[in-house]
Amino acid sequence: MELTDFLTPGGEWLRGDGRDADVVMSSRVRLARNLAGFPFATRASDEQRSEILGKMRTASETLPLGPRRYFVDLTPPGSRRESKELELDRTLLHERHLISTELEKGKGPRGVAFGSDERVSVMVNEEDHLRIQAIRSGFALDEALADARALDVALEGAVRYAVSPTYGYLTACPTNVGTGLRASVMLHLPALVHAQEMNRVFQAASRTGLAVRGFYGEGTKAMGDFYQISNQVTLGQSEEEILRKLSRMLPTFLEYERKVREHLVATYRVKVEDKVFRALAVLRAARTVSTDEAMELLSAVRLGVVTGLLTGVDLARLHELFVLVHPAHLRRQAGRALDTAVERDTARATLLRQRLSA
Repeated sequence: MELTDFLTPGGEWLRGDGRDADVVMSSRVRLARNLAGFPFATRASDEQRSEILGKMRTASETLPLGPRRYFVDLTPPGSRRESKELELDRTLLHERHLISTELEKGKGPRGVAFGSDERVSVMVNEEDHLRIQAIRSGFALDEALADARALDVALEGAVRYAVSPTYGYLTACPTNVGTGLRASVMLHLPALVHAQEMNRVFQAASRTGLAVRGFYGEGTKAMGDFYQISNQVTLGQSEEEILRKLSRMLPTFLEYERKVREHLVATYRVKVEDKVFRALAVLRAARTVSTDEAMELLSAVRLGVVTGLLTGVDLARLHELFVLVHPAHLRRQAGRALDTAVERDTARATLLRQRLSA
């Protein structure tokens, strides 16, 4: 499959609508599953991983993935295409949150199945044999769980899972044993970052058994003031209990961001307006922009839109840019390598000027 269909993002998490969408960009549910009769992916041979990949390729043909199904083989070079092209595909899928950092950077046979609306996907041979993922825009954990369960039921009819009557679903990492469920929400917290209040968020999350991670999940840094908050342990808890715990704590974070946002606008309105309009001006005029700078500037513009300080900027188009400014998407759009940072920064600035022109 060629990934040329994805030059213009329209994925579920970028829609920017749904409940509490001013702060909550997306809700995600992930289920870890392993096939019976095979060692965990970290212990399996390439032949065994290839067999698992083949089983999933066949199963994906009947899964409820969406209007159009895709199965992308991400197996390293030597089997199907040049190294740079495959590396670009993996990075592209990672930038769209369809695969994890571990699957992008891993070794051996692996792949991903997903639908054209990018609402659900199944990673193959990541830490576990299967990682079922469902994403919804806004605060919609229950809906995401329903999507993941539907895919899980369909898969269980096609393959046999490794399950213990005592412990539940068996997983490579002990913290995932049981339901195998990891629920998370992607939050945009520019006011808390600006007010240097994120340490309180980290402390509150830690006290309640939640984890705060970066833009691309575990082991990644925050970008554009985006943070993921998720549960840490699944053993001994039902799926409903895990979601209830996260849903119970989430309003505290949302209220905190909104309270600080309102205080900043009420007390330092001119300074906030200057930050917002200066960011938009740079995005509309700059000739070179790095990824980190682009994310920071786009975050400031989004703050202006959700506070009502800035009008005339389409939020959906703004959200698309949070993905399009990343290197693999820039390379796909340019149709060439963009090997140097200067080339990428120039292409990124051109894209931003075109998309945000007055």
